[in-house]
Amino acid sequence: MTETAINNTGAAARPTTAKPPLWKAAVMSGVVAAAATSATAAVARAGDVTLAVKGEQIPISGFALFTVVGAVLGLVLAAALSRRATRPRRTFLQTTGVLTVLSLVPDAFADTTTASKLVLVLTHLIAAAIIVPSLATRLGPDAHRREPAR
Repeated sequence: MTETAINNTGAAARPTTAKPPLWKAAVMSGVVAAAATSATAAVARAGDVTLAVKGEQIPISGFALFTVVGAVLGLVLAAALSRRATRPRRTFLQTTGVLTVLSLVPDAFADTTTASKLVLVLTHLIAAAIIVPSLATRLGPDAHRREPAR
C-alpha cells in the first residue's frame, strides 16, 4: 500500500509506504517463521536427522509453537523499547542479537546427535532472521526519534 503525503502547499511530497503496526508485523513474521522452521525440521527429519533430545522426538508442531512464542516475546520487547528506549531500533537489534546467541547455548549442549544440534541451531537462526528485521523496521529510524513535548 502506498500513500502520497501532501505538504502545506498542496503539492504532492514523496510517496511513503504504509507499514503494518507492530503487532501485525509480529503475527505475520511469526506465522512465516513458524512455517519456515517447521519445514526445516520436516526436511531434516526426511533426511534421517532424528531431532530427538534425550531420546524423545521433538514434534514438527513444536517448532512452530516455539517460533510463535518467540515472535510474541519479540513483540513484547519491541513494544517496551519503543516506549522507553532512547534509540529503540538499535537497542532492539542489540538485545535480540544477544538473546539469539543465548538461545543457541542449550542447542549446543543438548543430549542429541551433532546433526540434530545443527538443525536446532539453524531453526533458531531462521526464526530470528525472519522475525527480528520485521519488528525492527516498525520501530522507526533512531535518528528521527521524536522529542517529548515541552
